[in-house]
Amino acid sequence: MNPIKIFRILALALLLASCSKDDYKLGSEIDPYLRFNFQVSSSNVPLEYPTVNGNLVPVATYTNSSVKTLKVPVALTTRSLKSAVTANFSAVSSTDDSESFTVNPINELVFQGSKLTDTIFVSFDKRWKENQSISLKLETVSDPEIHIGSLNSEYPNDTFKIDLGAITTNYTFPVTQYIVKGEAGETIDFKVNFPNGFFPSEIENLQIFKFLNGFSYSLTHDDFGDNRNSITYHLTLLDDIQNDDVYYESSLTLINAGDYTATGNTILQIVKPIKSTRDINANPASNFYDLSNQYYLTYGETWFDKSGVCAWQTYNAFTYPVVVTKDNQNAILYSDKGTANPDDDVYHDAFKIGFNVATGTNTTNSFNLKRWFSNESTTAANSPGFNITSALEFFPADGNSKTEGNVLVIPQYITITGSNKNSYSIAISGEGTYKEISTGLFEISFELKLTNDELFGGTVSTQYRMYNNKTYPKPAALSIDCPKEVTL
Repeated sequence: MNPIKIFRILALALLLASCSKDDYKLGSEIDPYLRFNFQVSSSNVPLEYPTVNGNLVPVATYTNSSVKTLKVPVALTTRSLKSAVTANFSAVSSTDDSESFTVNPINELVFQGSKLTDTIFVSFDKRWKENQSISLKLETVSDPEIHIGSLNSEYPNDTFKIDLGAITTNYTFPVTQYIVKGEAGETIDFKVNFPNGFFPSEIENLQIFKFLNGFSYSLTHDDFGDNRNSITYHLTLLDDIQNDDVYYESSLTLINAGDYTATGNTILQIVKPIKSTRDINANPASNFYDLSNQYYLTYGETWFDKSGVCAWQTYNAFTYPVVVTKDNQNAILYSDKGTANPDDDVYHDAFKIGFNVATGTNTTNSFNLKRWFSNESTTAANSPGFNITSALEFFPADGNSKTEGNVLVIPQYITITGSNKNSYSIAISGEGTYKEISTGLFEISFELKLTNDELFGGTVSTQYRMYNNKTYPKPAALSIDCPKEVTL
């Protein structure tokens, strides 16, 4: 027998064997049926329509610990509809508390044409007590030919139960630093993210910031609306701070307040840096990235403790440009994308580079920081400080040298967390020089300072060498002390 035919017969046999006898009417089309189609990923995260996974079985219950709106899809299995079909459902709380949540639509779903899925939105209006639940049930359907519930008697999915679990509410800054020009009236828009959502009534009058101000500004925020993922704030400068020889900085620190916990990036810096005259055509940053190579790395050496002895220890990190807008004073055109339309042009900061991963939730090894700690969590959610997207700034000699100059570790706060969930905000800074030591090979020589009283008892520092190629001369040993690994 033809092996392809054998395979098809076996596949059909396995398909029929895996289904209940009332799933199919052999020799005829499947009867239309209506059921809840709530699916969750392997990490128990709900899939939101139109995302579906044919390999997942819809669940009948879900434990919810987020205060963001929960979307419950209801699916009608049939061919395209010639006329609209409506279905009614009920929503009942186990405690008869109808004020803690809102259901939209109230009780009616509509299916028409090729729209065969409708969604029930369950919004939470106030903090609930544990061990509550909300039960949804499909009650009636306008077309008597449509069966309520799957044709599989084992998993009908005609009801769906939401168990309300323990609530975890926290917040974080998605961005840790903004640069301002220093003009009175200038506004910076920034967000505070709430991974599990928030209750507006709890946040409205809650003091979530601690301030350290180096200049005057006002702070407002957008109306909460229906968004529960983030709040957008607007910081407006009240005075001119444009002395080019002065470094200005104000910082906002998220604090634990009420039932909300500050996690991840907890400090936001608003900075007006010292201004120096530099020719963007020197473009020193371009020597340290290559976007045509997704695996491009810079290579470094850190003077660090190695089994009780100070020695140079190697590392590498994924290095990227800092993308800026055309009107940025340091902007240099990277690509016009082959079009005459300037709207799609890409600009880079000619004097800054950073370290990050191209995609995903992992981290790169900025400044070899993973060697500084043991027991560290390396996910970006827990330790965003391992990805420093704006890390080094170059100052060419005479403002236009293409071969040498000074380098600054951009002062900022980074967050590193242990696998034990202990989280630390660490101030980093430093400075040094850079130079082309052979044709096309650049060396950056600098000191990095880390400050945190709990981890280091103050400030610790060490020496670094960094190169734009993996082949470089090994630096000579130093006759200075070196830091040791710290347990988080």
